[in-house]
Amino acid sequence: MSIRISKEFHFSASHRLDGLPQDRPCGRLHGHHYVVELELSAAADGLDATGFVRDHGDLSAFGRWLDGRVDHRHLNDVLGDHDPSAENLARWLYERWSDEYPELSSVRVSETPKT
Repeated sequence: MSIRISKEFHFSASHRLDGLPQDRPCGRLHGHHYVVELELSAAADGLDATGFVRDHGDLSAFGRWLDGRVDHRHLNDVLGDHDPSAENLARWLYERWSDEYPELSSVRVSETPKT
């Protein structure tokens, strides 16, 4: 059995997906109010002495970094060579933070309430 916790973060940014035709909405410059959810997990017998997977307060470093690095930025500039799709953004965030949070089991990125 594994125990999972999650915490949600928000930021706003612009992007465009260069691989799409210009007549597709995501091929043009546009913006989103993104929601990022970090999920951390541990085996039921792997909780710390307090009974935590990890203290939610420890995730504030991620929130500060996210605010400084991507909030109100153009994600094409931030992600460099990768199209800033939600999938690439989730992978980039996971790769950047998995060493800091070894319990990190998934990163979810939503561009809209429905996607």
